[in-house]
Amino acid sequence: MSKIRLALICGGMSPEHSVSLVSAASVMSAIDRERYEIIPIKITREGAWISAPNNPEELSRGGFDETEEQATHSGSADVSPAQLVLGMADRHLYEISSDGSAIKDLGQIDVVFPVLHGPFGEDGTIQGMLDMAQIPYVGCGVVASGTAMDKHMMKIILDEAGIPNVPYVLATAQRWSEAPEQIVEEVREKLAYPVFVKPARAGSSIGVTKVSSEAELGAALAKAHSVDPKALIETGIDGREIECAVLGGHGSERARAAVLGEIRLGSNDAGFYDYNNKYLGTAELHLDIPANVEEETAQKMRNLAVDVFEAFGCEGLTRVDFFLTPDGQIYVNEQNTMPGFTAVSMYPKMWEAAGLPYSQLIDELVSLALERPLGVR
Repeated sequence: MSKIRLALICGGMSPEHSVSLVSAASVMSAIDRERYEIIPIKITREGAWISAPNNPEELSRGGFDETEEQATHSGSADVSPAQLVLGMADRHLYEISSDGSAIKDLGQIDVVFPVLHGPFGEDGTIQGMLDMAQIPYVGCGVVASGTAMDKHMMKIILDEAGIPNVPYVLATAQRWSEAPEQIVEEVREKLAYPVFVKPARAGSSIGVTKVSSEAELGAALAKAHSVDPKALIETGIDGREIECAVLGGHGSERARAAVLGEIRLGSNDAGFYDYNNKYLGTAELHLDIPANVEEETAQKMRNLAVDVFEAFGCEGLTRVDFFLTPDGQIYVNEQNTMPGFTAVSMYPKMWEAAGLPYSQLIDELVSLALERPLGVR
């Protein structure tokens, strides 16, 4: 039996470039090499496709070594003697020499695992390209990826589905420039301080600020708008942060949810689970898997997570993040259609606790991708 030729795409043009490298290296370490032939592809910060090391340690070198500011504004370039091009009609990968004089056919791709986080990877852009090339891929399609990536669109869909989520005010850069007093007044009427200001289309808490008073709003919006001209201002919910991993396909069977997980913070200067303590170890963290939640509440959260999966038309995987208040209220904070995927990330850890080990989780995700009819997104 021939091996499945799996293109593992990582890196990308988003500030989560380094996060992606570490996630992909973990997949590379765990995947069954007897079943798969791995073709590692790195997208540089500038958008070039180049061959990546087929060695997890070398691939992950440089991952998780940036502060949030460095990740957001990094302009470092990757240099390669050749670039890769994906054939849109034949599923083949081609390597083109730097001077364009030589083209090498690297063979046909059976399936793609786009381990990409953030814009230009998790937002439906690469999913649309792969759909056009008729290449199966792991994870959600164009619409689910794009709407989940945009926190404003996400809330519109959640509201339409009757799924509770955090109250917010929309604050685009244009609107803040033209009518800041209107936004400030909306915050006074609809929300309560502290609030969180966040870019609408970013991940890993990049550009997010906790704001304790009206006087801090302008600086926080400037930070968010430097990442994305579309930003949200959300009420700060006094509650525990609970996560749920969901796995499912395109068929008639309902998606299934894993056990819940909770990340508890010790000392944390930011006052929330920000980029630096997610990836640079700047705060004391405690992972509870399964989370210490009463079974009735836990089941309700798992059901809601599946409801989110289905409301967006997700496929493959998503991780739904909740707030659970002391009085038992549940709010969806957000969902991630390509969550952190290292061996110690919450998504695979929750499935491991539910009885699905990391390597088998990868197998199931690839199988779901190969089973899905092409063009069904």
